Amino acid sequence: MGEQLHPMAPHHLPFYLAPASGTDTMMVVMGVFLIGTVLWVGTLYWRLHSLPERMAHKSQKLQFEIVAVLGIISLFTHMHVFWIAGLLLAMIDIPDFGTPLRSIANSVEKIADAAPDEEEPEQAGPTRPPVVSPEREKERDHA
Repeated sequence: MGEQLHPMAPHHLPFYLAPASGTDTMMVVMGVFLIGTVLWVGTLYWRLHSLPERMAHKSQKLQFEIVAVLGIISLFTHMHVFWIAGLLLAMIDIPDFGTPLRSIANSVEKIADAAPDEEEPEQAGPTRPPVVSPEREKERDHA
């Protein structure tokens, strides 16, 4: 058998058909394309998944940590309700209750520790016990 081609066969084959002795160019191109597409879709998914955390990054630390935990739970359990809850929590601004309460506590502590400006006048005599009326005595006995 000789190396003669059939007269009806084309003399030039398209690039995507692999010759008998060479590499399959189309398979190599499609393999690179498939790997690139998988990496691109994975990056897109990861950016979408971390969206609530990136939104909550500018907010308070506690809110950011809760959103991050919800994101991790949704990632490992594949339950989208946690991701949606994290997204909603990241979208709202929780009022800062800690700072005003801390300020109130510090002010009360300063007031409690402050020494009075004037000395209290000494009382001249012993103090008298409070006067209790008979009606109040009767109420106290019932209680």
